[in-house]
Amino acid sequence: MTLLERLAEARRTTDQLFDLVKPEARYKRPIAERHRIIFYVGHLEAFDWNLLHHRLPGLAPFDASLDRLFAFGIDPVDGKLPSDQPSDWPREDLVAAYAARVRRELDGPLAEWNEPDAAQLLNVAIEHRLMHVETLAYMLHQLPLADKVAAHGAEVPVATPPIDSAAVGIPAGAATLGRATGEGFGWDNEFQPRITGVPAFSIHRYKVTNGQFLEFLRAGGYAERPLWDDAGWQWKEQHRIAHPAFWTPRGDSFRLRTMFDEVPLPLEGPAWVSHAEASAYCNWRGCRLPTEAEWHRAAYGAPRGAEREYPWGQEYPAPVHGYSSMRRWDPIDVHAAPAGASAWGVQGLLGNGWEWTSTVFAPLPGFQPFPFYPGYSADFFDGRHYVLKGGSPLTEASMLRRSFRNWFQPHYQYVYAGFRCAGSATSC
Repeated sequence: MTLLERLAEARRTTDQLFDLVKPEARYKRPIAERHRIIFYVGHLEAFDWNLLHHRLPGLAPFDASLDRLFAFGIDPVDGKLPSDQPSDWPREDLVAAYAARVRRELDGPLAEWNEPDAAQLLNVAIEHRLMHVETLAYMLHQLPLADKVAAHGAEVPVATPPIDSAAVGIPAGAATLGRATGEGFGWDNEFQPRITGVPAFSIHRYKVTNGQFLEFLRAGGYAERPLWDDAGWQWKEQHRIAHPAFWTPRGDSFRLRTMFDEVPLPLEGPAWVSHAEASAYCNWRGCRLPTEAEWHRAAYGAPRGAEREYPWGQEYPAPVHGYSSMRRWDPIDVHAAPAGASAWGVQGLLGNGWEWTSTVFAPLPGFQPFPFYPGYSADFFDGRHYVLKGGSPLTEASMLRRSFRNWFQPHYQYVYAGFRCAGSATSC
């Protein structure tokens, strides 16, 4: 598939995602920290326009005010939430007309574009859009069910037998973080490679399950002050956080909020939680979250030979390894894809939920920001975001590459992110 074909396919994907939202709900804000849904209808096209139009012949701005309005999303780390009203945004027909015109204006020149940086910039446009497929899904997941049009009916996780949650010992070795220039497309934070020595450690074979996290909750984990750091405790108390955002209390039990339904809590499914909740659980278990380098070694390392491209080997991701690329809306049980296991037998590393690490998001040595997008990573090297690795069912397979790094704030509950416990070579 050519890059222009991939761009067209990515557009169809985001169009289909917006079609899941009923018209009367498109000015809603299902996650308080984010813009209203209507913003993203304009943002995806404004990003492409602002990135590309001045590099293509014969194009000039036709609505500079909308170019600015839809240019940037928000990531409020200062606790201040947006306060705009639906009436502050343009009518939907005007936003749709802007989006359609951006595509028309770009597509002709793009078909003839063969500048040296064309491939890199098109990859940026494609992956930016596909990242928003997932972050938009986070928002749609929090919409009331009545505000959505079900795409494929209700899904329930694949039924599988109970699991043995024992830890796996990983011997000391090296982890190569990042990739070298010339090894294919990557975002600026993926370069340059750094080889890191990793002491022996242990890590759980599977992600922490809903059933295991339920034990933590019922044991009073949300009320145990020593399990939480100061910022996590303050956040939990201020917002009255008492359970994962994807769980709905029903009497003495919980149900799982899937994209299009509400189902009995699947006890063997992954617990999708914030970094703060994951850290508190690990403290309760007497463990910790793995570092980025440890997670990388558990996923890609091998007893002999070079690191693998994927946990299972060199083969491009397929459903047998774990679902990605919107092949499912909701997760499967943590041990339902054994073909995706790493050389050490660690399972579910790609495609069933991102995984929190204890590593603060920071540049690799030799980091150089993209000159055309200088703030993509650098704006988040602030000590207040943590690295996630892996991928979710909504992550495009191209972003399951070994070097890809995701990041979020520790108190953001809406990411499709689970975790697993780690410890010393003899503990956890």
